[in-house]
Amino acid sequence: QVQFVESGGGLVQPGGSLRLSCVGSGIGFDKYLMGWYRQAPGKQHELVASISPGGNTNFGGSVQDRFIISRNNAEHMLYLEMHNLQPEDTGVYYCNLRYNPTIWGPGTQVTVSS
Repeated sequence: QVQFVESGGGLVQPGGSLRLSCVGSGIGFDKYLMGWYRQAPGKQHELVASISPGGNTNFGGSVQDRFIISRNNAEHMLYLEMHNLQPEDTGVYYCNLRYNPTIWGPGTQVTVSS
C-alpha cells in the first residue's frame, strides 16, 4: 500500500523559512518523479515543485528562487526548503508522484501570517 507522510509545517511570519519532509512507503521510491503540492483553502492541489530520481528539479513560477526540493532515495525521503515565505504560500502541503498522484497523505499545514 502506497503511503506518504508529511511533516515540518507551522506558523511563520512573512519572510521566514520552513523545511518540510515527506517519507514514502509501499512504492519503488527511487523510480519515480516526485512532487510537492500545495492546497490553499477551497482550491485544488497545485504542484509547486518536482524532482526526478536523478535530482533534476522544476518549480512553479511563484516559488522559483525561493524553494529548494531535494530527495534521499535510500531513505525514501523528499524535502522542501522554503525561504522568504509569503502569505500566498499558506496552505496544506503534500508530497506525491509528479504524474498520476496516488492516495494523498495527511499533509502538513503551512501558515504565513504576521
